[in-house]
Amino acid sequence: MLALSRKKNEAIVVNNNIEITILEIKGEQVKIGISAPKEVPVYRKEVYLQIQEENKAVVDVEGLEALKNFFG
Repeated sequence: MLALSRKKNEAIVVNNNIEITILEIKGEQVKIGISAPKEVPVYRKEVYLQIQEENKAVVDVEGLEALKNFFG
């Protein structure tokens, strides 16, 4: 993991096309802005993990149905 220090209005560039800017700092809370191409999905980690769990559940159910169909 790369750890960087940034101040308000300073930014970090990732992969030449994603910019992360520090918008505001209040106590222990930091507000960031992310500029990325539309085709690059950006999620909060807890939302990303929930999506992954739901996708896995769908694949498990579809895989089970495919096996049932395959074996009759």
